[in-house]
Amino acid sequence: MGDNQNITKNVLVSAAGNKLQLCDLIYDEKIIEVKPKTEQLYDWGDLKIRERRDAILNQVITSEEEKNFLLAIPGAIDSHVHFDTPGFEFREDFEHGSKAAASGGVTTVIDMPCTSIPPVTSLENFRTKQEAIKGKSIVDYAFWGGISGRNFDEDEVEKNILELANAGVAGFKVYFISGMELFTDLTERQMEIAARVIEKTGKPLAVHAEDKELISSREIKFKNTNRNDWKAYCECRDARSEAVAIDRLISIARKVNCKTHVVHLSSKLGLDQIKKAQLSKLHFTTETCPHYLYFTQKDFENEKIKNYLKTAPPVKCEKDRDALWEGLNDGSILFVVTDHAGCNPEQEKSSQNFLEIYGGIPGVEHRVPFLFSEGFLKEKISLEKTIDLLSTNIAQHLNIKGKGKLEAGYDADICLIDLWSAQTTEARNMHSKGKYTPFEGIFFNAVTQQTFLRGKKIYDVNEPLPDSFDYGKFIPVN
Repeated sequence: MGDNQNITKNVLVSAAGNKLQLCDLIYDEKIIEVKPKTEQLYDWGDLKIRERRDAILNQVITSEEEKNFLLAIPGAIDSHVHFDTPGFEFREDFEHGSKAAASGGVTTVIDMPCTSIPPVTSLENFRTKQEAIKGKSIVDYAFWGGISGRNFDEDEVEKNILELANAGVAGFKVYFISGMELFTDLTERQMEIAARVIEKTGKPLAVHAEDKELISSREIKFKNTNRNDWKAYCECRDARSEAVAIDRLISIARKVNCKTHVVHLSSKLGLDQIKKAQLSKLHFTTETCPHYLYFTQKDFENEKIKNYLKTAPPVKCEKDRDALWEGLNDGSILFVVTDHAGCNPEQEKSSQNFLEIYGGIPGVEHRVPFLFSEGFLKEKISLEKTIDLLSTNIAQHLNIKGKGKLEAGYDADICLIDLWSAQTTEARNMHSKGKYTPFEGIFFNAVTQQTFLRGKKIYDVNEPLPDSFDYGKFIPVN
């Protein structure tokens, strides 16, 4: 083995479905070989009890060898985070956000364009953000470009889209409804204009799909009757508002052959619309988040987490949660992301007026253990599907080269997971700037043990997190 080569011995890797194979990983910055210790494939059911796992696997290794017996997966990719640098660092910043990512087995993030100043709507703004983040990330990162309705000029929009695409953004984020002054929503006509230009780039149009007209008219009604509780908020932004917005997107997609991606899907009604679009052979994809897969509106009755759980769109009902899990299984939902968006909870999550509360959850470090614990280990999705949802599908869909697989020639982005241990989710242990979570006190039966980025260990559960902010680098998506 060469001087720069590393070897991680005796880890379990996915071998399709719920099968596992015992392997050694040999790598430098790239994976050189995933070397099987035996040709035998093991069923998860035979290994899920630790003592039985050890008894079986000890038969194929020498007693002197390092006995990891942990699950190795390709480094997770979170393609929907708001790390807020530059401009909104009082809520979150790249240093804290990237540390949180590393501790959660995430080796690449894609940052949204709307929650930084200036927003990433032009090449000049892109360069400003790129410079601001340089030397501030433990993990690799890419950017979404964005299109704002503010000062929407067709020629300028086309120029910005094409320049941002050439600069390597992953795609373009837009809103049907936005509460942001510097990044406003688009009309249906503006979105169609943007989609026609984006189609030329081959990149996806990522849409926050909630209907502005429906929501605004309801908000006026509730304001006039002095309703500002969580029920009013959820009634404003119900499943119908999501489905109506998606229906409008489908109308655009029938006219423009642009890849269309609905972000943070929350409802069965919305998913049904997306499935119809997919059956019609439209280029429609979607994602969901852990909070939509776990909580329902009944959880707003829990005063301890009520404010922490607020997001846009809000979580829905049991039928919606169940439908989202089914969507993960049948492939109609392509990946699971976090929409990581933190804040100072004492300042922005404490109002008695629910409508004034900041909507966002800092979840980048909880997604990997959550999906293994609540999905795979509870037999809702297979091991192979879990890995696809966390990494492989995102890399393939967004064309992130060299990421998303444990195969020779790919970046040595590796996450080692202990599926035989449990951890309690506690805000005080979070690495995000905003230390709060609706998952407070909930057990995840999976623990991220180590994270490697391009062969370098950037996280170990038993060691302090290093301040290696100069190692994470910008990944152009071309």
